[in-house]
Amino acid sequence: MRKNRAMPHPTTPPTALDRTEDRHLVAVLVLDGLVPFDLGTATQVFRAARDADLRRHYKTVVCGPGPVRSSSGFTITPDHDLSVLNEADTIVVPGVDAGTTVTDGTLRDDVREALLAAAARGARIVSICTGATVLAAAGLLDGRPAATHWAWGETVAALYPQVHWNLDVLFVDDGDVLTSAGVGAGVDLCLHIVRGDFGAEVANRAARRCVLPPWREGGQAQYIERPVPQATDTGTAPTRAWTLDRLAEPVSLEEMAAHASMSVRTFTRRFREETGTSPRQWLLQQRVTHAQMLLESTDLGVDTVARRSGLGSATALRQHFQQSMGVAPTAYRRTFRQPVPTGS
Repeated sequence: MRKNRAMPHPTTPPTALDRTEDRHLVAVLVLDGLVPFDLGTATQVFRAARDADLRRHYKTVVCGPGPVRSSSGFTITPDHDLSVLNEADTIVVPGVDAGTTVTDGTLRDDVREALLAAAARGARIVSICTGATVLAAAGLLDGRPAATHWAWGETVAALYPQVHWNLDVLFVDDGDVLTSAGVGAGVDLCLHIVRGDFGAEVANRAARRCVLPPWREGGQAQYIERPVPQATDTGTAPTRAWTLDRLAEPVSLEEMAAHASMSVRTFTRRFREETGTSPRQWLLQQRVTHAQMLLESTDLGVDTVARRSGLGSATALRQHFQQSMGVAPTAYRRTFRQPVPTGS
């Protein structure tokens, strides 16, 4: 049983925040029990996005109420105190270990007040893994859908029954509050945020810098512990790669199953086990994602973008794009095809 010991911490004056540059300020809030991987996820992905697009980027800082003890047994001293949350555009709360808000439902008053004040003025609030318990303890998830690590499902449901926990997805985007499942799903959520802020091309560049896959849909199933299937060389990955080379063509489910040398039923089951979604849903999302890239990186007309992405017609492109992205293709292009300023 872990014993909590009071650790002597050096007192370090907070670093002054430089806001001379007009950047989107991301404040990563660290608390006792911090999961170091989650801290690294947020700081690395947003830095990679900054480096990927010199025109529009984030400024990322780490803040907290003081030095904190991580779940891995070392102490982290943040550069900034909680006052940074008064200015942050986005606040990210990494996961926290057992023995903190996960198991006792409590939260420091100064942290709660800072988060509530930030939310009230319109800051975007994000959590990774068990960081959702911090948001729940602050009351920010009341009546909202939220994700967290599946292994804590029973615990968080008992502590915070007013939250609509969804433990079957990688992340939940509820507008101004976004939550993710465990560890790697935090990467997916951060890339999702970059994609929404600056477009698919910047998010994909950031993913490449981090040597990560650029897209996993938020509704994809978490990797919950289940019996491991027997290893075979007949998975659906080769067929997914084959299909991506033919997005402009009318590829059917039957053709995908035939390429994988499976029946449609077996292929569909294997596909869902491996990706968390159906072949048709996956293919549609790949086509919408390809349309995003074409809208961002070319001057092709909407009809041509629709054909090249395999959506067929401008009408179909508008319909699927609106459903997936919440905006029309032309509005999306205006947002993410900004001219590069001279000297950038």
